[in-house]
Amino acid sequence: MKRILVVDDEDQIRTMLTQMLSQEGYEVHTAENGEHGMSLVGKYSFDLVITDMIMPVKDGLKFIMELVRDYPDLRILAISGGGAIKAERYLTMAGYLGDIATLEKPFKRDVLLSLVSQQLEK
Repeated sequence: MKRILVVDDEDQIRTMLTQMLSQEGYEVHTAENGEHGMSLVGKYSFDLVITDMIMPVKDGLKFIMELVRDYPDLRILAISGGGAIKAERYLTMAGYLGDIATLEKPFKRDVLLSLVSQQLEK
């Protein structure tokens, strides 16, 4: 069974993603920011991390940079609904950090599941 970490400061998004991914047979863990996410990555072996870009404490960009540095083989999917700048700009920055899939919120269930599947097959 593939293990996925979902990191998002919005409880509603974490719950929705957990339900979607669990229905597909994935084991899902959640964190509310990059700092908590980093502590979980240190404890468990994840196949994929899905992270929001705009979060308090440690944002998605810093979190992704640490993941790429410390866990270079870990698959990452960055998601964003935007903030001070458009979502696509945040996601473009994430893409510069390596082989990172990106998805703009709001997204359709089938698009998310397809990207998750593609990342896990790499």
